[in-house]
Amino acid sequence: MKFTLKHFYFLSLILLTAACSSDDSIDKDQEKPTISVNYTAGFPQGCAMLTKGETYNFRAMVTDNQALAAYSIDIHHNFDHHTHDDQVAECDLGAIKSPVNPLIFIENYTVDEGLTSYEFNIPVTIPDDIDAGDYHCSYSVTDKTGWQSRTSIDIKIVE
Repeated sequence: MKFTLKHFYFLSLILLTAACSSDDSIDKDQEKPTISVNYTAGFPQGCAMLTKGETYNFRAMVTDNQALAAYSIDIHHNFDHHTHDDQVAECDLGAIKSPVNPLIFIENYTVDEGLTSYEFNIPVTIPDDIDAGDYHCSYSVTDKTGWQSRTSIDIKIVE
C-alpha cells in the first residue's frame, strides 16, 4: 500500500507540473498595434488649420499583427499648452487662455472582427459657435488582446 501511495503522489506531481507548464509565447500577442497619419490621405497633419463650419474627414491607418478591436478620436482644446508624449510636430501656439465654449469630440468605434489593417475615415463638422484656438486631435487604437497605441496631433481651429 505504501508503495502504491508513493507512486500515486509522484504521478500526481508529474501531471500537475505538465498541466501548469505550457508555451504561451506561441499564441501570446506581444506587439502593440500601430496608428499612422503619415501618408497622403492621413488627416489631420501636424499644425493643420481647420475652419469653423467646415466638415473634415479624419483619417488614419491602424494595423496589428493579429487582430484589431477598436479605435477612438478625441479632439480637445490645448488652451493651456499641455503636451502629449508622442507629439512630433511643434506648432506656433496662441496665448494661454481659459476655455469658454471649447470643442470636445470624443468617439469610440469598433473594427470588424479579424482585420489586421484598417483605414478609418470619420467626418467631423467643426461647429461655428466654439472657441477658436489651439487643439489636439488624439487617436487611439486597441488590438484584440488589449494592447493600445496613441498619437496626438496639434491643430488650430480658426474663424
